[in-house]
Amino acid sequence: MSALNFPPAAGSDPATILAIAGRMKVADRVGHHDYIGGCALLAASVAQTAGVRGVALGDDWPRDEALFDAARSVVCYSGGGSKHGFFASPERVDRVQRMVDRGVGLVMIHQAVCCPVERAPVLSSWIGGAHVPGESARGHWRTHHREFPAHPVTRGVQPWKIRDGWLREIRFVDGMTGVTPLLWSSRTHRGSSDGGVADVVAWTYERPDGGRSFCFTGLDAHSGWSVPAVRQLVVNGILWSAGVPIPAAGAPCAVDDDALRRYLTPRQPTSRFRTLLRRLGGSMRS
Repeated sequence: MSALNFPPAAGSDPATILAIAGRMKVADRVGHHDYIGGCALLAASVAQTAGVRGVALGDDWPRDEALFDAARSVVCYSGGGSKHGFFASPERVDRVQRMVDRGVGLVMIHQAVCCPVERAPVLSSWIGGAHVPGESARGHWRTHHREFPAHPVTRGVQPWKIRDGWLREIRFVDGMTGVTPLLWSSRTHRGSSDGGVADVVAWTYERPDGGRSFCFTGLDAHSGWSVPAVRQLVVNGILWSAGVPIPAAGAPCAVDDDALRRYLTPRQPTSRFRTLLRRLGGSMRS
C-alpha cells in the first residue's frame, strides 16, 4: 500500500501523524480487523485539525524509514503478538526506541497492545503496559460506556453502547506510574470501572522521558468507527500523544456513512463462506 497523505488544514509546519496498518488476512469478512481502512480513516480524521498532517501506511512498516523523522506521533493498528511489525527485527526495535527517546508520541490500537512475553518489558516502557499471552485476557461482549475521567483525551466524548472485541488484564508498569485509565470493559462489569485495573481497556501514559502514549484496545471491526464517541476518544488520544492541544469540545472528527464505506478494504470470502455459497447455490438450483 502506498502512503496516503492528508495535508494539514492550515499552518506551514504541520504536526505529522504516521498511521501504520498491520498485515491483514485477504480471506476474511469485510470490515474485520481492517487495519488498512482504519489507518486511512484515522489519517483523514486527524487532518481535520488545523496544522496536522495524516499519513497512512500498510505492511507493518514504512518502506522509507525517513518518514519517522518527521513524525510527531506514530500509530500502530495491527494484529500484534508474534506478528507485531515493531518487533520484527532488532533494527526496528532500535528505531522505535530512538523515537521514544526523542519524545515522539506512540499509539497502539486493538491487538497492537499485545506482544510476546519476552517483549512485554520493552512494550510496557513505550506505552505503559502490555497484553501478555497466557496472563492477559480478551473477548467480545456488549458494553455501555459512560464513565470518563477528566482528561484532554476525554473532551467531547459522549456515552456510547457497542459490542466490540477488547483486550484486558494488561500488565502495566510498576505502580501504574504515569498511566491514566480512560475506559473499562469486561463481561462482568461491562463498561463500569467497578472491575478496577483488570478491566482497563484504554489509557494514556506520560513516559518518564516526557513523551506521551495512548492505547485503545477496542475497534475489532471497522463498524466501530461509525460510533462518534469512539472516533472522538481515539482522535483526541492521537493528537494528545503528538502534543496537539485538544479543544474543550474535542477535536473535529466528523465522517459520514458513505466515507466509512469507502474506507473499507475489499476482502475475499473465507473458505467456510465460499462453501456456504456453493451449498446455497445448489439448493436454489434444485
